[in-house]
Amino acid sequence: MSIQLPLIIGSSITPSSLLISTLGMIRGGALIYMDRRIFLVSSGALTFSAFAPSLSRFAPASTSSEPFQWKTNELVFSFDVSAGRLRQKALVPLGLTLPAGDHSSGPEVALQCSGENSPDQGMKSGVGEPGARLLFAGQREESTASGKRLVCMHTDPILKLKIESVYEAFAGVPVVRRYARVTNTGSSPVGIEFLSSAMLHGLAAPQAYDRELRIHVALNSWMAEGQWHTLRPSEMGFVENERTSWSEARAESIGSWSTERYLPMAMVENTRLGLTWFWQIEHNGSWYWEISNISARDNYADDVYAYLGGPDDLHSAAWKGLNPGQTYQTVPVAIGCVQGGFSNAVEALTRYRRVVCEKSHRRNSQCPVIFNDYMNCLWADPTEEKELPMIAAAAKAGCEYFVIDAGWYADIKEDWSQTIGAWQPSSTRWPHGLKFVLDQIRLAGMVPGLWLEPEVAGAKSLLAQKPDNWFFVRHGKRVLKNSRFLLDFRNPEVTAYLDQVFARLVNEYGVGYIKMDYNVDSLQGTELNADSVGQGLLEHNRAHLSWLDGILNRYPDLVIENCGSGGGRMDYAMLSRLQIQSMTDQENYLRLPAILVGASAAVLPEQLAIWSYPLANADADQASFNMVTAMMCRIHQSGRLDSLSAPAGKQVAEGIRVYRDLLRKDIPEAVPFYPAGLSDVTDFKTPVALGMKSPRRTLLAVWRIEGPAEVKIPWPYGDARVLYPTDLGIKVTTGEGSLQLEFPRTRMGCLLSN
Repeated sequence: MSIQLPLIIGSSITPSSLLISTLGMIRGGALIYMDRRIFLVSSGALTFSAFAPSLSRFAPASTSSEPFQWKTNELVFSFDVSAGRLRQKALVPLGLTLPAGDHSSGPEVALQCSGENSPDQGMKSGVGEPGARLLFAGQREESTASGKRLVCMHTDPILKLKIESVYEAFAGVPVVRRYARVTNTGSSPVGIEFLSSAMLHGLAAPQAYDRELRIHVALNSWMAEGQWHTLRPSEMGFVENERTSWSEARAESIGSWSTERYLPMAMVENTRLGLTWFWQIEHNGSWYWEISNISARDNYADDVYAYLGGPDDLHSAAWKGLNPGQTYQTVPVAIGCVQGGFSNAVEALTRYRRVVCEKSHRRNSQCPVIFNDYMNCLWADPTEEKELPMIAAAAKAGCEYFVIDAGWYADIKEDWSQTIGAWQPSSTRWPHGLKFVLDQIRLAGMVPGLWLEPEVAGAKSLLAQKPDNWFFVRHGKRVLKNSRFLLDFRNPEVTAYLDQVFARLVNEYGVGYIKMDYNVDSLQGTELNADSVGQGLLEHNRAHLSWLDGILNRYPDLVIENCGSGGGRMDYAMLSRLQIQSMTDQENYLRLPAILVGASAAVLPEQLAIWSYPLANADADQASFNMVTAMMCRIHQSGRLDSLSAPAGKQVAEGIRVYRDLLRKDIPEAVPFYPAGLSDVTDFKTPVALGMKSPRRTLLAVWRIEGPAEVKIPWPYGDARVLYPTDLGIKVTTGEGSLQLEFPRTRMGCLLSN
């Protein structure tokens, strides 16, 4: 079937990694940012129209120089062709027309090769060379199993490169997955310094962007995950100077902890247009994004753009040598645009994540209750004597999985951290054998699980005696982080060894759950058999994902939890495969609600697990506070359930009952919203609230920490009742679009529903 131009094409959507964020301006030693509680939350609801996939078809490439559009059911991508070069205009929701002055454009793909003059000033990556001179070679549309794909093609006749820029669409969500690939069709090697996964253009008026734009970014630190800030471009370093800026607003991650400093996602809200663009970088390693502008020259209009990508030479030492005939592909990035603000973007991403997580979502959509013996419990010192009463208490409380955390392989009084790697049970901890204890878990009606850190070898383990090509190497030496050597998954001997470990644990021990932890960061990467240390890391990251795919295909009933000392690797390269995400290692339960609220924007509710760990001397208030936090997503129950007071134990059991009987059928379809705005993990005075809206009901959790007894929350959903706890004196009244809650004591939480 031929295509007539101007071209209006159908649809294609898929996931990419939402990159994330930066700091604000420092004034007097303090980070200056807007009041995120007020600004981040925008009103309005998205409606997602049904997507009608095209019949299987392949449209031949079109090389017309006329402007064209490509449409999904939700979005419109507009393109110009000027002097033989493809220019991308602003991405907008379907049916929306921008004002006459908002039609700037920029390069559809950014590419910098070694030895080429860079047109980008400063440290920017918005164009590159040959990116600026690429010739448009046409576009084609392809059918996919879940929608459509648009491929825009470019060539560089000087370096003899072919570039394909890919857009993939899924049904019913205003999100598209983007990536690019470059092929060397010449006879000489070419060095790739950066190649964009995606570009966004026309984000704001060229001389008014600091007034129009608000950038939503999330700082993500150990035990302080998901802390969102709303910043002007100038507060992130992109300052209006009436000319092209040499600086940029930016965020990046270097290493194998993809979320060590920022979540790999961000949102740019244009307050004048009422539009929010957003992205999610879907990579389990290094990534980078920037927002800056391009000047009017060489067929460019003045333009405010976003560059989105994975590892590159400048930011993560990931230079790629491309030999004749070789192809290099970027990491995927999900991009989208909605009318509205932060909450609307979160809704779109939540629906998109369910599409791309269909396989893992199907495995774990029942939201079983998990007990883990680590937090405020055994602290990586398990023994048969300690576990048996815990197993009985967890089963009595209603838990359905029981996970033995770190230390099960180390002899008593041995450092469990430096001995990991052999994954054989300790004889001193399990006098009747580990399998005996796992059998007791099954007899109690629960599925047994074990902690594993498969990507490393403890410095004192037998595995550390393997040759250097099993490990990351830099400057001729093995990389040693946190007393661990890092295994290189490009080596087939490494993955074959770990395949044997999993086969033994699943087939011989009957393990149905693996808590897959990762307590190190590789930083730059490895120099062995790689063009650069960053490319060595990228190849390892991809090999690790391939290995995970093989494990899950062989053991379809196995649940694998993604953990990186909590939320250190909370990305959708991992979470499109694994069923559950460990949110945090935070040991102060009063800080958990603020972490939950922020992380709910980054991870599906049915994947997001947070601790409930009543302390040894917990009263009913403390136990119920813990339970409310965990009940909004996935319960990771811990604490010494075998020795809790009767009032605290009653609250735990009742919370699990309410979760199992009433809540968990809604969670896999729920979308989070933020009636009190986004929370601050350092603020104990302001109440915290998180909503979840499913097709059947609207849920709301509210926590009073140290603030006033009366809490008022916007609530346009009619009457509300307290679901849990119902016996601690918390009162609620509704009226005039709001809820009025009265907490009789500090440090209390409750869960409500309409």
